[in-house]
Formats: sequence, structure tokens, C-alpha cells
Amino acid sequence: MKKILVIEDESSLRKGICDVLGFEGYEVIEAENGIYGYQMTLQNMPDLILCDIMMPEMDGYELLKLVRENETTKLIPFVFLSAMAERADVRVGMELGSDDYISKPFTRDELIKVVEARIKKSVAIKEHAEIALTELRKNIITRLPHELRTPLNGILGYGQMLKDYPESFTQEELPKIGSDIYLSAVRLFRLIENYLIYARLELAKADHIVQFVLSNPDEICKKEAFKVAKNHNRLIDLELTTMKGIVYMPQLDFAKIVEELLDNAFKFSPVGTQVSLNTRVDNGTFTLTVRDHGMGITAANIQKIEAYMQFDRNIYEQQGSGLGLIIVKRIVELYKGNFKIENMEDGGLIVTIELSGKEISQL
Repeated sequence: MKKILVIEDESSLRKGICDVLGFEGYEVIEAENGIYGYQMTLQNMPDLILCDIMMPEMDGYELLKLVRENETTKLIPFVFLSAMAERADVRVGMELGSDDYISKPFTRDELIKVVEARIKKSVAIKEHAEIALTELRKNIITRLPHELRTPLNGILGYGQMLKDYPESFTQEELPKIGSDIYLSAVRLFRLIENYLIYARLELAKADHIVQFVLSNPDEICKKEAFKVAKNHNRLIDLELTTMKGIVYMPQLDFAKIVEELLDNAFKFSPVGTQVSLNTRVDNGTFTLTVRDHGMGITAANIQKIEAYMQFDRNIYEQQGSGLGLIIVKRIVELYKGNFKIENMEDGGLIVTIELSGKEISQL
């Protein structure tokens, strides 16, 4: 049974709304003002809040602000009830996070229609979130352990052999063993680093971040590009076109964007095909694009890029946790930017990052 909180200072109207909703099978809680309404919200966690705007003690706008600022209540659907049908009042409510608005007087059918629509939408959102969470759990459970064990087994295996049978290796074999151990350690380190970065980005709040000024993004692009291309032994495939500009972002986050986009491009494109990185500054917008000529991503998978999702893994053997693109997306979202990924008609993938508004300015 869905629970609805009705907050209305006019007792006769409040009783009428509660009677209608109770007859429809809803569990109804009532409050006569905003202060009491907020207390009832915290105590009962309703599935929907119907709230008057003009009330003593605390008006509906103040209550909505409190509800939206609280992590435990911010997703509760909120509908205003008010005799004020002015456009300005509707706009203020929507800007504060109201989901809908019913003007008094309203009919029984109008009330039920809005309530059913908001409950249905809320259920759909929760179901979608649960599906996404289940998929994330499944990917973590099934893939993360494998990604951790693969490099760790290499390190442990070689380490044990060197400890137990040091005399069985020739001087010529030792550099190769050292190289394999090092590469396994690098892979393990990067996996752990990406996991920690992803966790930090999930916890970060964009409105609490400090503004950073990066005055040399072109140099960062070149440095990261050569490093990643060298790691893949594909310096000859790299094409760089950079433009000077300013990015309002920490150097570590910007470098991570470049590193992950290029690593993804090299990883999933054939040796001998071009991987290009281009930056430009135009009308206050810094744009970074990375293009490859690899297998691309299906349109359906582009729509559901999420952490630990490696697409078509049963077809392509992939190395890595699948966190690269989602980390880039999260960083860009954190700094109010735009992230776009699309397949090219002639093959391959192009990823475009735009950092605009206050985050970007031209030199």
C-alpha cells in the first residue's frame, strides 16, 4: 500500500483530500503545517507528498527545500496544492524541485489523476534504479574478482618461483620475468586506482567542489597521449592536434580523462590504424575529441554505459575493469560538462568532451 502525506493548514480541505485518497486504497498521513509535515516526512518516508504553499510556521517552498536537501527524502515525489495559479508561483516551485502542481479548486478526478501519475513514475524510477544496481552488483561479483586475480596470480606465481627455485633461472630469463611482474603490478595498480577514483566521483558533490584553473591542458594532452601510445607500442598510430586554452578542473582529473579515452581507443582498435586526439577552444568552450577506427560500441550499449560493464566480452577478450568510460563520464558531469559517444559511419568510435560556461574560458 502506497503512503501519501497530505500537508494542508485548512482542516476541511485536508480531511476531504485524505478521505478521497483513503477511499482509493492509499495509506494517508496528514499534517497541518510545514514544520509538522517535515517531521512526518522523516518519520514515515511517504511515497508522495501533497503540500499547500501558503501555510503558517513554514510555507511549502521552505518545506520542499528541506526535503530536497535531505539525502533520505530528496527523491520523494512532491506535488504542490495552491489557490495561486500564477505562472511565477508554478515556476518557483518547479525550480525548487516540485514534481507537479495542482491549482485549487480541483476535482476528485484531477487529484486522483495526478497522484496516480506521480506514484507510477516514482515506481518506474525505483525499478529502473534497482535493475541498474542489480546489474552493477552482478558485474562487480563476476568480473572484478577475475580482474584482480589475473595480475595478482602472475605476481604470486613468479614471486614464488624466484623464492623457491632461484637457481633454476638463467641471467637471460630474469629480465623477462621482471618485466612480466612489473606489467602485472601496473595492471593491478591501475585497477585499484580506477576503483578508488570511481568511488570518489560517486561520493563527490558538484556544488561543493573548489574551482581549479588548469592553464596548460594542451601540454597535459601531449604528455598523456605519448605515455599511453608508448604503453601500447603505437606511437606511430597517434595523431595530435591541440590548442591552448584554460580548463577549470584539477590537473589529475583532466589527465585521467585523456588517459582513459586514449587507452580505450588503443585497446579496442587494430594496430596500424589511426587514433587521434583533438582539442579546440571556441566561444568559451573547450572541446576534446578522441577518435579511433576500432570495433565501436552498439547503440544500445552506448545508452547504458555503467561501471564494470564490458560490452560483448564473450566476443572480445578485454583487459581491464570496464571503468574507463564511466570514470570519464563522471568527471565530466562533476564539472558541469557534456559527454558524447557515437559510432562513426566508416567504423570506429568518437568520444567528445565539452567543458563550458564557468568551467571554460578562452585565453
